[in-house]
Amino acid sequence: MLISSYNPTELGDVLVCILNPDTETQSVATKENVTRIYDPKTNNTLGFNFKAISELLGNLKTRGQVFLTVAQVEKLNAYLKSVGFDPELKADTKSKFIVGFVETAEPHPDSDHLLVTQTLVDHDEKVQIVSGSPNMKSQIKVVVAKVGAMMPDGLIIWPGSLRGVDSFGMICSGRELHLPNAPQKKGALILPDNGEFKVGAPFDFSQGAKLFKTK
Repeated sequence: MLISSYNPTELGDVLVCILNPDTETQSVATKENVTRIYDPKTNNTLGFNFKAISELLGNLKTRGQVFLTVAQVEKLNAYLKSVGFDPELKADTKSKFIVGFVETAEPHPDSDHLLVTQTLVDHDEKVQIVSGSPNMKSQIKVVVAKVGAMMPDGLIIWPGSLRGVDSFGMICSGRELHLPNAPQKKGALILPDNGEFKVGAPFDFSQGAKLFKTK
């Protein structure tokens, strides 16, 4: 998994690459313009911070989450190897925001407000997602932030567990997706079943924004 972000206003010319969730104990090692963050107990890499990234990849026009190309990841790996780090970055070019279809929504065994959904995100891929949305039900189209997604507010979606039930992703509201004019309240964004949004396709944010377009 590779989640990258770039915020020159806050961090300067630094590309942040996240590979794994934070751990209780962390250590860092810096070689030239790259810092490796890792778990000292397991030696697993949590992420890398690349300083002066414009010298390596050119001007990154994107602000926030950066979707690196295969060629850009190859350049980063070559640099890691040149300074003595393992070249362990793997390109991930697939969208993490997908149109999903909630097939079932069953009561959580240990909660009176959570539902355990089985949600289709592709023709042959179904994920279990625990949802607390008050309007959650079966047989609806929704927007799924898959594991590895970075939400507009910077939150990263990792595999988790809610009251003992595994959850792999998040069913999003319009507010959480920062769609213009979306209601500022809890509740899944239920997509119209009119053919505009196809299950398994990447969610088109510009198309989604039209759902709340003021007249």
